[in-house]
Parts: sequence; C-alpha cells; structure tokens
Amino acid sequence: MEEVTQPMPRIGDIAPQFEALTTHGVLKLEDFKGQWLIIFSHPADFTPVCTTEFIAFSEIYPELQKRGVELLGLSVDSNSSHIAWVRNVEEKTGIKIPFPIIADLNKEVSLAYGMIHPGQSKTETVRCVFILDPDQKIRLIMYYPMNVGRNMKEILRVIDALQTADENKVALPANWHPGDKVVVPPPSTQEMAEERMGQGYECIDWYLCKKNL
Repeated sequence: MEEVTQPMPRIGDIAPQFEALTTHGVLKLEDFKGQWLIIFSHPADFTPVCTTEFIAFSEIYPELQKRGVELLGLSVDSNSSHIAWVRNVEEKTGIKIPFPIIADLNKEVSLAYGMIHPGQSKTETVRCVFILDPDQKIRLIMYYPMNVGRNMKEILRVIDALQTADENKVALPANWHPGDKVVVPPPSTQEMAEERMGQGYECIDWYLCKKNL
C-alpha cells in the first residue's frame, strides 16, 4: 500500500487553519490572530521528557506574554488524558500549566502541520515548534527528535530576534542576543557599497556591517 505523503508547511506560508478541542475548550487558529503564537507538539502525555518540557514552557510563559506571545500545545492524546496529566504535573511539582493543549485524536492538525514523521513514529508527533506572527504567517520551524527536549532560552531568543528584525528592518547575526549589534541590510548598488564604508558602521567589508540599535 502506497504511503500518503503528508504536507509540510514552510517558512513564509500562512499557517493551516483548524478548529480543535483543547483543555481550554474548543479553539480556532483564528482566535489567536493579531498576536504572536507558538504551536508546539509533544509525543505523549505522562512521559518524562514531555513533562520536563511542559514545566519549562510554563516557566517561560510569563516572559512570552511580556512579548505578546501565546502558547498552544498539542499531542494525539485525548482531552481527558491532557487534563489528567496537567492535574498530575501540578500535584507533583506545584507547576500549573497555564496554556491550552490540543487533543488531536484524529491527527487532523498534526497532519496539516507535518508533525508526524514516520521515521520516528507513525502514530505520535515529534517535538515541533511553529512560530506564527500576528498575520498567522509561519516565521520559524524547529524539529526535535523524541529523545531530546527543547531549549527554552533558544525559543525566547528567536522570538526576540524575529520581533527585533521586524521592528527595525534589520537582520540578526549568529548567536545574537538582545543588546548585541545587528546586521545592516546589504547595499543593492555599487554606489551604495562605496558609501557604506563611510557611514560609521562596524564593517568587515561592504557586504557585512553591523550597528547598535
């Protein structure tokens, strides 16, 4: 039997719309329009790595909210399982999970977002991260295997980077953190390239110049 190829959304695409049952009731993607949103999937409830991740996501949730970002979790477990797991995490660790979790039993959202990778599992979602801007355009995608938890500092860093780049019309160099110099867009003509070297930027050459914001 021929395997059906699942769609794989790409950076720059408008995120696939959905309506789904969550631990906070039925939600639609359009409910989040006008704000930044992180949609992330996990393989299964009541598993060790996923539990550490949900605790970690909950710990950075206040920082995300300061940046105008909402969180939306997902797995193919039932809503009852999600609720029981959230309650268990709070009981055992004191950490309250403040964001909704999609119960994607029919895998409709998982398949639309390309979250099931058969090389890892044909039934469970891998650890995907989709960052959507206020227009619900996909701005960043990260995939992690099932046995490696995500890095919350990196998730906060890329949110800061995306928002800084949008606000200031600049690019961000490797290992950029807030407060570091940013990359000035490269010149598009020879004349602009010649002028660039005298504009007070920190330049390695005409095509790579940095500045403070």
